[in-house]
Amino acid sequence: MQLEIRPDPAEVGRARRWARSRLAVSGIEADEPLAETLVLLVSELVTNAVVHTGRPAVLRLSLPGSAAADESATVRLEVADGSGRAPVPRCADDDATGGRGLALVDGLADRWGWVREGAGKRIWCELDRCTKPRQAVAGCGVAGVPAYEDLAYEVICTGA
Repeated sequence: MQLEIRPDPAEVGRARRWARSRLAVSGIEADEPLAETLVLLVSELVTNAVVHTGRPAVLRLSLPGSAAADESATVRLEVADGSGRAPVPRCADDDATGGRGLALVDGLADRWGWVREGAGKRIWCELDRCTKPRQAVAGCGVAGVPAYEDLAYEVICTGA
């Protein structure tokens, strides 16, 4: 499944709504931690594409066919854009209003990375849906990132 994204900040909200609707069709409930985390990751990656490239992008979701049938399935999110600039994690200071997006992706996704694709790139992340106990994120485990204890997001299948 994919969604074309225009280089407009209003597209971030549309991408979140689209992702929620795709999750519902897949059988993943909106209040599941997996859904909340995935929507946050969609928001961060689409925001990065829109704000930092100023070019159209494509959001892709790969969801399990039936969430109830396979509780250990992996959900994959990709955002492809036409900019060849590599994503660069930043160390935002405590007062900064931005610069934490990739740190959140790193702290919330089970895996993430990026690849060059033609003249642009594709940033991807994966979340494992499993029945293991979940652990709350505290500081996301990334140096220079303030703690996010007040957020309700959780890391899924941390391997712990």
